[in-house]
Amino acid sequence: MSNLLRLIGRRLIALPIMLFGVTILVFLIMALSPIDQAYQVLGENATAEQADQYREEHGLNDPVLVQYGNYMVGLFQGDMGTYGASNMSVSDRIGSALPVTLQLTFMGLIIAVIFSTILGVISALYRDRWPDQVIRVFSIACIATPSFWLAVLMILLFSSMLHWLPASGTLPDFTTDPGGWIARMAMPAVALAIPVTGQMTRVIRTSMVEELDKDYVRTAIGAGIPKSIVVARNVLRNALITPVTVLGLRIGYLIGGAVVIEVIFNLPGMGAAIMSGIQSNYVMLVQGVVLVVAFTFIIINIIVDMLYILIDPRIRTV
Repeated sequence: MSNLLRLIGRRLIALPIMLFGVTILVFLIMALSPIDQAYQVLGENATAEQADQYREEHGLNDPVLVQYGNYMVGLFQGDMGTYGASNMSVSDRIGSALPVTLQLTFMGLIIAVIFSTILGVISALYRDRWPDQVIRVFSIACIATPSFWLAVLMILLFSSMLHWLPASGTLPDFTTDPGGWIARMAMPAVALAIPVTGQMTRVIRTSMVEELDKDYVRTAIGAGIPKSIVVARNVLRNALITPVTVLGLRIGYLIGGAVVIEVIFNLPGMGAAIMSGIQSNYVMLVQGVVLVVAFTFIIINIIVDMLYILIDPRIRTV
């Protein structure tokens, strides 16, 4: 319990520092953009007087530090600002986009965990035999395959050639049309999960091999306990402790990769939001999306670390 509390304390202290750094970095990068927000929002046909009025109303004539300070004050009050000529709410846009990204991340995570666990266990049980060699080659190929490249190939094969799965279009609601939701999410989730599957397969295989070589496994098997029972009840449970920590970092990769995959498959998630913000120079929208993604990544890692401590109470330093 002391380890768990110490971990939570460290993460809570680091959380505002990291978010503060993210806000500074993104705000300065967007401030250096050569695109004039006034003309970007009002259009190229806007007069100089209209552009000046827009800058004055939105504080764009203030120094960068003043603009940043005003943004942080609003952020502490729960206001992420507005964007566009219609003054659309950044919070509303993120509120509709974040669930799509989390759904894609969760589905990719489930696929990666299931297949990497199965492949890793088989590879360890058949160590240095042909199943192990085949799985090793497959996992290395998965690691070396970029998600965006695989996504393009899947679109060409399953959408353009075979017409099995949709590559674009609206995303159905899972509660009303689960079949349509799965069909729409299948290719993005698989493309997102493949590299993580390869990485986790190698980690699980290594952890399983180390556990299988321990004395208690040989003693249990020598005492007449079937190997399948020993593996299922003891070896697998102990071997999965290390992959849990690695999985926390991979979740961050999945969230970041989901943003890119969403753009390729035209999903209305955080990827589409940040792309529209960058292309239109909507500083508030970009800032809000990056902050929420960073915050989500940090929170998920805190949860994974907590699970790691709870699973393995032998850990003394975190």
